Amino acid sequence: MDLRNIFSYIPEVKKPEEKRVDFKTKLRWTLTILISFFVLANISLFGLTNNALERFEYLAIVLGTDFGSIISLGVGPIVMASIILQLLSGSGILSIDVTTVEGKKFFQGLQKLLVLFFIVFTSLVYVLMQGLQAEAGFAWLVILQLILGGLAIFYMAEVTDKWGFGSGVSMFIGAGVSWRLITSAFQFVNQQGRNCLLEFSNVPCSGKVLVLIQSIINRYPIEFVSASAAIIATVLVFLLVVWAQSLKVEIPLSFGRIRGYAIKWPLSFFYASVIPVILTAALIANLQLFGGILENAATPCYTENIEECNGTAKFASYFGFLGRFVQGQPVSGFAFWLGSTNLLELIIRGGFRHIYLIQGLTHTLFFMLFSTVFAVFWVKTAGMDAKNQAHKIAASGLQVAGFRQDERVLESILDRYIMPLTVMGGLAIGLLASITDLLGALVSGTAILLVIMIMFQFYQNIAQQHQTDMNPMMKKFIGG
Repeated sequence: MDLRNIFSYIPEVKKPEEKRVDFKTKLRWTLTILISFFVLANISLFGLTNNALERFEYLAIVLGTDFGSIISLGVGPIVMASIILQLLSGSGILSIDVTTVEGKKFFQGLQKLLVLFFIVFTSLVYVLMQGLQAEAGFAWLVILQLILGGLAIFYMAEVTDKWGFGSGVSMFIGAGVSWRLITSAFQFVNQQGRNCLLEFSNVPCSGKVLVLIQSIINRYPIEFVSASAAIIATVLVFLLVVWAQSLKVEIPLSFGRIRGYAIKWPLSFFYASVIPVILTAALIANLQLFGGILENAATPCYTENIEECNGTAKFASYFGFLGRFVQGQPVSGFAFWLGSTNLLELIIRGGFRHIYLIQGLTHTLFFMLFSTVFAVFWVKTAGMDAKNQAHKIAASGLQVAGFRQDERVLESILDRYIMPLTVMGGLAIGLLASITDLLGALVSGTAILLVIMIMFQFYQNIAQQHQTDMNPMMKKFIGG
């Protein structure tokens, strides 16, 4: 059966009739989707038990969601579909020419089909394997809510992609991380549900800024050092990433038919942007999450009641190499070595062991390797490689200053910069993400890196919109 026939039955968001959507329309749709996202994040799943959701904390940051809400799946299905397609395309198993209109449509249709599959599959796994444990008789209702929430996020992201600023996936992740950053700094309701502002000297706060103030008032040196380290680490990471984002290579372009017209086309050091980090962090988070879920399912095989080790339990036991988990956190196995631990916090409180240093090293190497791989795959499949960019420049009538107007010449020049920037940027962003994970800031180091880069990208999209509206030639170059 031709998959294209299936693609035709998948609903899609209508593209704007005009080639370039005006600024006010983009702003209106972006704000509408963003408000809708926060509303859905505060709608709890009906029929869900009070199971521990701490195990999902890291995954929630990466996937731009709040577990326990109707959008618990977040952008996970979209990200997983992208990972699968990137691996299949990059390895040559799946050969799709995305440079053609037909190939691009087929790729997008296949991606949508995979997203829908992962929405249903992930919902079933979360509930049936008790990652999100439903009350008796409410399992299928919880699954239905998860599927509906996943579909809502999927189509909200598509609306943002076509009618708003930038990527919907990036916006959801950025919004979720920003909210977590604010609450981590200024949360005044502690884990016991008490408001520390009512009895500031006696009731411990959760937000690090408030903890810092309390430690000064009550003279708690360890708490002071711990809170200060988290705040300083956050500030340093912010400054470092902002500086790294400013690094770029500018290629001078001129318009052959108009004398004196020239622009500088910037190639960012992080050429693949934040996508490699999102994909790598999501891969680690999913491995840890499913490792914990599979361990729960395989519990009969790890107890004395070995006669109950059959069916699902026996199947789940085959994945024991992923490791063992305590309160949702990996303590052994593959998931542990890919994870990260707050080394600064351990040093301050005297709990540092050399095994955590080795774990940090494996975490860093994994992040650097896969960030580079995903960066290369993304550039090749997203039309960001030298060949596609050269075609885009040539079609707009622009040329590299000092060189004749020839697409092959353009490709040769761009190839000197794009692929080296992709590899070096992938390695660098993987190193930054992993190191910031180990420093222990207000939120996950990866989360801080993501929000900075996403917000910077968001700012660039807005600035680009203004530039193209004011400059007809630039508008033509971008494709308007």
